[in-house]
Amino acid sequence: MDAATMDETVARILTRIVAGQFTQHVAVNVAKLIHMQTDTELAKSVQDCDLISIDGMGVIWAARMLGHKVPERVAGVDLFDRLLAEAGRAGLPVYLLGATDEVVARVATICADRYPDLQIAGYHHGYFGADQQSVVDRIRESGARLLFVAITSPTKENFINRWQAALGVDFVMGVGGTFDVVAGKVSRAPRWMQRAGLEWFFRVLQEPRRMWRRYLVTNSRFALMLGKALIVQR
Repeated sequence: MDAATMDETVARILTRIVAGQFTQHVAVNVAKLIHMQTDTELAKSVQDCDLISIDGMGVIWAARMLGHKVPERVAGVDLFDRLLAEAGRAGLPVYLLGATDEVVARVATICADRYPDLQIAGYHHGYFGADQQSVVDRIRESGARLLFVAITSPTKENFINRWQAALGVDFVMGVGGTFDVVAGKVSRAPRWMQRAGLEWFFRVLQEPRRMWRRYLVTNSRFALMLGKALIVQR
């Protein structure tokens, strides 16, 4: 994982784009790290990435407890906003892939209003199933330089890793549920909860039936992993 600040991460991405280096970016959190323990395809897709940011206070706290210097969290939704602003200034077209037809269209409209100089090369919903080739063709033919993929894990990581050479973009990043946040379909936790590492709890409060079991299982397994790592380190 790359222990970098938000500013450093943005600078690295832009430097690589200008240099013509393809960049596959991924953000990891507790849930993704846990799933990587049993999902070998997901683990490979993440490990193959050029930049791996930490999007999750639980991972940051664990890394610090193990003696690693991690300056701050690089949240995917915040990095998305920063890169859209930079893409607008640099004249780099972007493509939005994911969510429903209605949501991704709304995100495109909101982003165009928020960043007047931004060129949106195209957008497509994320429910294309096995018809991946035609979606990849659309992205490549759009002329986009940056691609943001808002599909659930591990589908997005595996899709990106499989098709990266055919996408025709300079940068690709999975952004999870970011489109739902931008479109106003899902509220983001208040800043104080984000800083306190309680964004997961805010999501449980929003969708208790769907989220409580997920976080109970993943957080418990992560705590066990951390405990074992601390024992080994001693």
